[in-house]
This record gives sequence, structure tokens and C-alpha cells, in this order.
Amino acid sequence: MKRVLVLGATGLVGQEVIKILEQRNFPVKELLLFASERSEGLTIRFRDRECEISSEYTEFIDKVDIVFGCLDESLSKEIVPKFREESIVIDNSPAFRMDPDVPLIIPEVNPHKVKEHKGIIANPNCSTIQMLVPLYPLHKKAKIKRIFVATYQSVSGYGRAAVEELKLETEYLASGQPVPKFEDSVFPHQIVANIIPQIGRFNELGYTSEEMKMINETRKIFDEPSILVSPTCVRIPVFYGHSEAVSVEFENPLSVDEAKEILKNASGVKLCEKDDEYPMPIKVAGSDEVFVGRIRKDSAFENGLAMWIVADNIRKGAALNAVQIAELLVKE
Repeated sequence: MKRVLVLGATGLVGQEVIKILEQRNFPVKELLLFASERSEGLTIRFRDRECEISSEYTEFIDKVDIVFGCLDESLSKEIVPKFREESIVIDNSPAFRMDPDVPLIIPEVNPHKVKEHKGIIANPNCSTIQMLVPLYPLHKKAKIKRIFVATYQSVSGYGRAAVEELKLETEYLASGQPVPKFEDSVFPHQIVANIIPQIGRFNELGYTSEEMKMINETRKIFDEPSILVSPTCVRIPVFYGHSEAVSVEFENPLSVDEAKEILKNASGVKLCEKDDEYPMPIKVAGSDEVFVGRIRKDSAFENGLAMWIVADNIRKGAALNAVQIAELLVKE
């Protein structure tokens, strides 16, 4: 049994982690919770008791076995290293993902990397996770050369404030009023009735930080620095669930039927075989699996396949993947 700490317990990912720990009967001896001062003294029910939230994380240092980091990048950089000596931290932020001493793990892809941790394990970006869960078994069969991906990402990827902003903008739109620009807006532009082809900051090459995550994390997780990835990441006015249009070029031939047969038996994948039964965010919310549909031969590549991939970004794209990593640690 483990003493478990959730850093950022009141956020969307933190709350989902707590829910999944209970659903999967993770061996928790004691659940400890940290959040901002606004949440000090509040409680969250876990199993048969109320767990009180503390706004002072230092009281937990050296007193827990596993830590789930569900904080933003700046707070993670400040807080997470303080736990790595006596605990194992599974961090959901981008802070440590590209650190060569920190394993970046998707349990369906590279579970063996859990043995290489030095107190911190990084949880990959949500869009990377859902893309690589189905691509990895195909990669093992035919070896991927290039990936072209356009993402259609829900607002919950930005957190609770983004969900509330979309709700408020929708109310204005539905009532026929002009949608105002809020002073503390999460997004650079109105999101309701709109799409925004920017997630994160642009670099000198014109790629956003979200797009660079997909490039760099794919290479690290697959341990294939030569894989070429061309992403375009787009925010859409959907509350939960990310979607991706993915085209892949393989080194070796792989037919549509072969790919479907592989994905039928792939861990963490739900195959939607019929063309008109494609996955959609509204249908996959709350599901553990990554859903794949519309698999077809890519008309641009001789050895290419195109597909449509959808998953719950808060669940498999964040919280569930983190808990699955913790389950690997328990087995070890």
C-alpha cells in the first residue's frame, strides 16, 4: 500500500487522477492533497472518507511514496524536484519531458522505461499519447518514416478556466449578444463558433510549442530520432476530447486489412471498423481507450495509411496514463 500525493488536486487532471485511483482500486494507504490557498481546508471524497486539501506542500516532503504532479509548468519546475529524493513523481506538465534523465512513458508503448527513473517520470502531452498508442503497433510491423498530423483539440486541454470561458461565450452567442473580449481570456481569440490554429507560442520556424511537443516527444518515446513529424495543432470549440487526422508513411508495405487486424488486438485501442462508425469526441468522453476509425490507404504515399484518432484528453491523455505509470511502478 502506498502513500499518494496529488499536487494540483482541484484541477481537471488532478480530480480525474483521484477518480481513476478509486475506479482502478489502486493500492492507496493514504491520499494526500495539495492545491492553492483558495482550496485550503476543502475536502475531496476518496473511497469512504473525506480528504482535506492543504496549500502547503512542504509538509508532505519525505512522507509519500508516489506523487502525481498536476500543476502548470512553472510550478512543476519549482515543486517537483523537491520530492524526487524520497518519492517517485509522475509529472503531467511539460517541465521535464525532454530531460534525458527523465523517462517519458506511455505504458502501451515503452513500459520498460519505468526502470530508468531517477525520481521523476514524465507523462507525455495529451495529443502525443493518443497518436502513439495506435501508431506504435503499426510501427513495430512496418516501421514509420513520416507522420503528418492535424489535431482538433478541445478547450479542456487548457484547464478549467478554458471550459468556463467557452461556456460563457456560448451563452452570449446563444442569446444573440456580441461575444466580449474578456480581460483574463485564456485564448488569443474568441473560441466559440471559431477555430484557432495556435496552441502555445510560435518559434522562429513558425511552429507552436504544442506542435514541437508532438515532434520531440514522438522521437523520444519511440526512441527513433529519425522519424519525421509534421503537426498542425488547432483549438476547437469542444469541451472534452481531442481528435486527430493522421497520415503515416511506412518503410514497408502495410495494407488496410493488416492494419485493422493489428489494431483490433492492440492494447488501449478501440477500432471502429465501418466507415460510417467513426469516433467523435461526444462518444468517447469518459472512455479509457484511444478510438481509431476511417483507416484507408493514403493517396499521397506508396506505403501510406490515413486514419482518424479520437480520445478523452483529460482521461487517457493525462490522468489515466499517469495512473497506469503508477501501476507499473507498483508491479516493479
